[in-house]
Amino acid sequence: MGTALLYGLGTAIPLVIGAAIGLRYTLPRPLLASLMAFGAGTMIAAVSNELFEPAFVQAGAFTAGAALFLGATVYVVANRFLERRGGGAAVGWALMLGTVLDGVPENTALGVTLGSGGGLVLLVAIAAGNVPEAIGGSALLHREKDVATGRAFGLWVLTGLVLVAVTVGGQVLSEHIDATAISGVQAFAGGATVAVLADSLMPEAYREGGWWVGIATAAGFLVAFLLR
Repeated sequence: MGTALLYGLGTAIPLVIGAAIGLRYTLPRPLLASLMAFGAGTMIAAVSNELFEPAFVQAGAFTAGAALFLGATVYVVANRFLERRGGGAAVGWALMLGTVLDGVPENTALGVTLGSGGGLVLLVAIAAGNVPEAIGGSALLHREKDVATGRAFGLWVLTGLVLVAVTVGGQVLSEHIDATAISGVQAFAGGATVAVLADSLMPEAYREGGWWVGIATAAGFLVAFLLR
């Protein structure tokens, strides 16, 4: 449980740091886009190496594939619901809720993966993706929705605590479920992550940074791949 707690903090602390940066500073858009693209690259490697591949090997194509599509579907439907309910004016809240929405399956999978001795690549991927999400979300909450600095920061701290708890819960869960169920959790998280990349992170990075963010994405992928 101690390892899961440390890994959970490893995903939550970058989130809190990103929120503090977003509330205090206005980062240049190209820099923020580069951070988002780098995080996307690390997530691509993590989904391939630590989420879907072990699920595919253990549970087979049908089970892993079904869980993958289920994870993607759940994220897409929930994200669409947030967009229709909030619209552009609530984008700061949507970013924060989106962090929870994709963070819960990712951190659950992180905790589950720790039970089999892995998790480092996934930790780096989640941490790298959390920073730009928190920077953008906290800045929009504070500036466009006029949420007080202390309250906005507190909301992101609460989000980080949720992710820590989910990571610990994932490791505890892995001790009481069979290998096929663990594979299902991993593949589900992989599907949700792929949907996050396709729907949110990569389009936003390209929109803010332009064609060259592909280099930052490749750099993120290489770093995560080398950590296998």
